[in-house]
Amino acid sequence: MIRIAVPDDAPPVLASSAAWRDLQGQIEGRATLDYYDTLPGSEDRLAERIAPADVVLNIRASSKFTAQVMERAPRLRLISVWGTGTDHVDLAAARSRNIVVANTPGVSAASVAEHGLALLLATARRIPQLDAATRRGEWPRGQGVELHGKTCGVVGLGAIGRQFAALARGIGMRVVAWTMHPQPLPGVEMVELDELFRASDVVSVHLRLSPDTESFIGARQFALMKASAILINTARGAIVDEAALIDALSTHRIAAAGLDVFATEPLAAGHPLTKLPNIVITPHCAGITPEALEAGLRMAVQNIWQFLN
Repeated sequence: MIRIAVPDDAPPVLASSAAWRDLQGQIEGRATLDYYDTLPGSEDRLAERIAPADVVLNIRASSKFTAQVMERAPRLRLISVWGTGTDHVDLAAARSRNIVVANTPGVSAASVAEHGLALLLATARRIPQLDAATRRGEWPRGQGVELHGKTCGVVGLGAIGRQFAALARGIGMRVVAWTMHPQPLPGVEMVELDELFRASDVVSVHLRLSPDTESFIGARQFALMKASAILINTARGAIVDEAALIDALSTHRIAAAGLDVFATEPLAAGHPLTKLPNIVITPHCAGITPEALEAGLRMAVQNIWQFLN
């Protein structure tokens, strides 16, 4: 009998989904289920929760699957991750123990790309600031930037980057891109990375976090960018050197930023980013629409059955 552990459905998203009902409907006679709707809170507690499992269905990236955690789960054969990122899993350790790591690529691409566009429009048009001023009885004028005809640089052309490039073209922007594994994309001009930073009025980040991309954008890249440029990041906070970003924004080395991700999450109260007037921030929610959530959870469950079959 296969044993499946869900160690971290907190706050619960799996338990209220159609994917959960499918999972429960299919385990009878095939598997037992250990389900937790609280966060483990520590490496030891995570290890305890998955110790007897053959399969883990991982909901939260705050659960770190280190070599030590995996070592304490001798039966573990599969970690099925809800989401695209696997930076919270020690992939080398998993490989050495013959543990397969599956994720759910592409299911939230449209949702994240739309959110990136919303951050861009809100930042360029200063929507939060204008909303607040209007509510105070003020009537500010002429503070927005028109994006039509300007250059959007897309860093990373995976599923989300390609969707975002299409949306940027849809509002009339010229789109240039750089990606680690170049593939032609109609209407998008491939350029060298430094040229992208120099030429772009908007830089949107769509890389996967890895040792190669940590602090990928820092002081050197901000020095290349236009003073009027906007940075959008819906990928991972650690891809951008946060201290360098705060300095670039506070000294007006770049004009503004729209951020859905941060180096440490949740963002602490009073964090320096919360005090800057030239950014729009959201709580890592770009891919959590009902549509994307359900599609991702369903794929994470399907990955389990496909692996076992």
